[in-house]
Amino acid sequence: MAEGLMKKFYGQRAYAQSAGVRNDMEIDGFSIAVCQEIGVELSRHRARSFEEMREWGDDLSGFDLIVALSPASQRMALELTRYYHLDVEYWPILDPTGLGESREAKLAAYRQSRDQIRARMIARFGPPTEPR
Repeated sequence: MAEGLMKKFYGQRAYAQSAGVRNDMEIDGFSIAVCQEIGVELSRHRARSFEEMREWGDDLSGFDLIVALSPASQRMALELTRYYHLDVEYWPILDPTGLGESREAKLAAYRQSRDQIRARMIARFGPPTEPR
């Protein structure tokens, strides 16, 4: 969600690439649905890991900032900063996976996560430069 929101809100102003600790998860259908509600397309997005980014030639030293959304990704990012000069910020965002019994309850949890990410982005990077 974070990469999609960043690209939608700030366009070419910044290069955004999402990565996780693991790449063994498909993009969650609930993430796709709640982002689609605000005009953010995630259906073609693919989960990738920090390691996979390096294998594909993404030079992590070319990034200025890593925003970690989970404790595990924060630990990984801090480990990477031992070798690269990167700033690391931790944004404690609700992990909606596994929350809610009904479809509507699950969507509500995902909307809450989406809205937390959006609020942190705007607080950190300023008003969106692209139409919301």
